[in-house]
Amino acid sequence: MSEIDALMTENRRFPSPEAFRIDAHVGNGDLAARAALDPDAYWSEQARELEWIRPFTKGLEWNAPFATWFSDGQLNVSANCLDRHVRTARRNKAAIIFEGEPGDQRTLTYWQLYTEVNKFANVLLSLGVRKGDRVAIYLPMIPEAAIAMLACSRIGAIHNVVFGGFSPESLRDRINDSQCRVLVTADGGFRRGQVVPLKRNADTAMLETPCIEHCVVVQRRAGAMSEETFAQMTDGRDAWYHRLMQKAPRYCEPVAMDAEDPLFILYTSGTTGKPKGIVHSTAGYLTGATTTARQVFDLKDDDVFWCTADVGWVTGHSYVVYGPLAHGATCMLFEGAPD
Repeated sequence: MSEIDALMTENRRFPSPEAFRIDAHVGNGDLAARAALDPDAYWSEQARELEWIRPFTKGLEWNAPFATWFSDGQLNVSANCLDRHVRTARRNKAAIIFEGEPGDQRTLTYWQLYTEVNKFANVLLSLGVRKGDRVAIYLPMIPEAAIAMLACSRIGAIHNVVFGGFSPESLRDRINDSQCRVLVTADGGFRRGQVVPLKRNADTAMLETPCIEHCVVVQRRAGAMSEETFAQMTDGRDAWYHRLMQKAPRYCEPVAMDAEDPLFILYTSGTTGKPKGIVHSTAGYLTGATTTARQVFDLKDDDVFWCTADVGWVTGHSYVVYGPLAHGATCMLFEGAPD
């Protein structure tokens, strides 16, 4: 029998250009060595790059099997991704460059994204959402997905993003398990030349989700026909996103969150059993996402960064939304998928 090829073995090396290495955030192994020598001090140093409402004095507290980070500190994730940038020249910098699969385009500056997030945070408050409540997000890769996530973090609500390609049953199970009060979805989304009927799927899911009190629907398929033809709306439960946003105040005070407060719940895919909801806390997660976005991808102020992951996965959370935006980067957002 012939030998089996080890296809995962890769010994080739591709050295970076000298100019790239000289200007890189991490230029040699010194940083890794320092981090390995004292991880607590290293991560505390990275955490102090964030904007804190109440600065922390504690780093890692390890009581097996429990670990906490920066437990006496307070901050707000939305404020770190937006407020601290709009106080600088970055307010006019592109935060999100969006291209839809049909070819439509939008660009949101940090100021515009800040305004939209504040307004949607007030929409959620008007629907009764408060700190600790759960909000399900079932959207295509459009700017409103990032807006909804950041709005939740602004008021201390815990978001539960469900991949837009998942079935009504998958959406139902994730909503019920986390007891979400509000669902944010769209009439549809474009993927590989087809329209994914998100609102129709959501309606099927909501037949068995008694915890849902309100459903906010983004009008993605704007056209000559009236908007009501794109989605069946249930009076008293469903409301159009754009209509709610028209009435919303333009500023929402960010809630002070303890470092260990939950930021979001994200479920495993369920391919090997019942999906498990993983809870990510606030400060430790944001520190890790911001640090790795800066150091691994070597983000500079004039870069345009594109992570192709969907926000339904943790890679999309970390490197489409939280990491790059906390770093003040410009993010590319593409709705569809290769065919």
